[in-house]
Amino acid sequence: MTTATDADAGTGPAVTAVRGPLVRFPADPFRAGRDEALSYTEDGLLVCAEGRITAAGEYAALRHLLPADVSPAHYPDHVILPGFVDTHVHCVQTDVMAAFGADLMGWLEQRAFPEEERFADGRYAREAAAVFCDALLRNGTTTALVFGSVHPESADALFEEAARRNLRIACGKVLMDRNSPAALLDTAHSGYEESKALLTRWHGKGRAQYAITPRFAPSSTPEQLEAAAALWREHPGTLLHTHVSETPDEVEWARSLFPGRAGYLDIYDHYGLLGPGAVLAHGVHLSPAERARCAATGTALAHCPGSNLALGSGLFPARETAGGPHPVTVGLGTDVGAGPTFSMLSTVYEAYKAAALCGAPIDAVQAYYLATRGGAAALGLADTVGSLAPGQEADFVVLDPRATPLLARRAARAEDIEELLFVLAAMGDDRAVRATYVAGRRAHDRDAAPAGRGAGGL
Repeated sequence: MTTATDADAGTGPAVTAVRGPLVRFPADPFRAGRDEALSYTEDGLLVCAEGRITAAGEYAALRHLLPADVSPAHYPDHVILPGFVDTHVHCVQTDVMAAFGADLMGWLEQRAFPEEERFADGRYAREAAAVFCDALLRNGTTTALVFGSVHPESADALFEEAARRNLRIACGKVLMDRNSPAALLDTAHSGYEESKALLTRWHGKGRAQYAITPRFAPSSTPEQLEAAAALWREHPGTLLHTHVSETPDEVEWARSLFPGRAGYLDIYDHYGLLGPGAVLAHGVHLSPAERARCAATGTALAHCPGSNLALGSGLFPARETAGGPHPVTVGLGTDVGAGPTFSMLSTVYEAYKAAALCGAPIDAVQAYYLATRGGAAALGLADTVGSLAPGQEADFVVLDPRATPLLARRAARAEDIEELLFVLAAMGDDRAVRATYVAGRRAHDRDAAPAGRGAGGL
C-alpha cells in the first residue's frame, strides 16, 4: 500500500492524504461568532491531488474517497492547521537576528544596512536564501512576503531557492534612492528598470509573486515613489510592500521630508501606493483616521509584534484595527531580523501580549487567524491558501503538543482546542512543528531532517 511518504519521494500517485485533528478558520473571528470562525475536527482527513486540497472533514465520512493504494499519513494527538503566512520578513537580515538595537534607526544603521551590503555578492545571496527558505519550512511557514536588498541578485536568489522547495513567495528588490548608505542606493530610473526585469522574470512563474518594494517613504524621493506607483499600475496582480508608522521618530521624519502631505500614510496615498495588494508593515502609530483610510482603500497591514516589542517601537492595536468600526485586513509578520524568530507560533503569542498591553487582548482563534487566513487575505490569496478549503493549494503544518516534556505536561491539561492552541503558541517553537506540507507533499519532517537543516522530500 502506498503512503503519503512514498509520494513525497516521487514514486507514488498524485493523490496524498493526511489524517489527524484538523483546525480551520472558515470566517474572520474579528467579525463573526466563534462557532462560525473556528472549525475543529478531532479525527479529520485531508485529501490532496495535484497540489490542491480535494476534500477536508471527518475521516469516517471521507475515507471512501481514498484510492485503494493510498494510506494517509496519520498524526494522532497532533494538530493540523493551514500553513502559516508571514506577511513581513527580511530574507537579507537573517544573520543579524537577535542583534541589540536601542531604536529602529540605530539598528538599521549599525546592523541591517551593513548586512544588506553583503548581498551584492550573488554567492552569498544564494547561501542566505537557502538558509532562509529552510528556516521557513522548519517553522511551518509556507507563504511569505519578503524584503530583499537593493541588489537584484537578492531577489533572484530567493525566488530560485523558493522554487526548489515549491514555497509560495512574494518578494522584490528594495527601492531606496536617498537617506541610505551609498552602497545601497539606486535611482528612480534604475530601481524601476531592475524591478521590471525581475517582475518579468518571476511574477506568476510557478508560485512566485512580485512585490514592488520601496523600503519606506524617507528612503525614496518623490520621483522614486512615482516610478514605483507607475510600475504597480502597469502590472496588475503584483503586490506593493513597504513600511509605515513604525516609530514616532520615523513618522516625524517622513512628515518633514514631505511637508505638503497630511501625514505618513498620506504620502503613500498621494503617490498612488494604497489599495488592494498594498501591504504596509507595522502601522503602530497610525491614527484612527489613517486606519479608516486603509480600510476604505483595501490596504492591508502586517502586524509585527516581535520586532515592535524588541525595538520598543510601540503597541499595535490589533483588535481595534482588525475588528473596529472600519476593519482593516491584518496579517502577522515575524519581521526577521529585527524580529528575533522565524516562529509564527511565537509571533502569535507576541501578538496576544501586545494586544493585552493595549488593554484589548485577542484570543487564540483571532491570533491564529491573523497567522493563516488573515495573512492570506492581506496578500490577496484568501481563495488560494490559508483555510484548508477544498480547491485551495495544499499547504499545511502539523503541530506536536508533546514536542518538549514541559509542553506535553501542560498540553495534557488543556480543556479544549482553543486552550491547546494558546498553549502551543505560548510554549512552542520550531520543535513543535512536526511536519510542513507544501502543495500536498511533505517538505519538512522534524524527525527525519538532518541536524541544522530543514526540507526533506522536494
